[in-house]
Amino acid sequence: MRVAVLTVCAGAALVDGGLGHRFSLAGGDAFVVRYRGRVYAYYNRCPHRGLELDWQAGQFFDEQGQFLVCAVHGARYDPADGRCMGGPCRGRALQAVACREQGGLVFVEESTP
Repeated sequence: MRVAVLTVCAGAALVDGGLGHRFSLAGGDAFVVRYRGRVYAYYNRCPHRGLELDWQAGQFFDEQGQFLVCAVHGARYDPADGRCMGGPCRGRALQAVACREQGGLVFVEESTP
């Protein structure tokens, strides 16, 4: 298995609790957000029905910037680990994508066979 490192955006483009940045991987569409000063990346699939979380591109957080929210049915996820905090997804979590911020850029890792 190989690991490809991809640049997805400038770190300055991500505001804490604000708009996320969408990107594509071989495993599907994904997104990166900033929460409490750190970047986090997840596949853009709600584990409840497999639908994308953002109704409008990049709007993953609730109005307070506290939780990631599925726009279809309101499931709420902890931005730091993707765990479901409420809604029909109870006991499940978003699928994380390895990411890091370095030199002003955000990178993700994608495993390929």
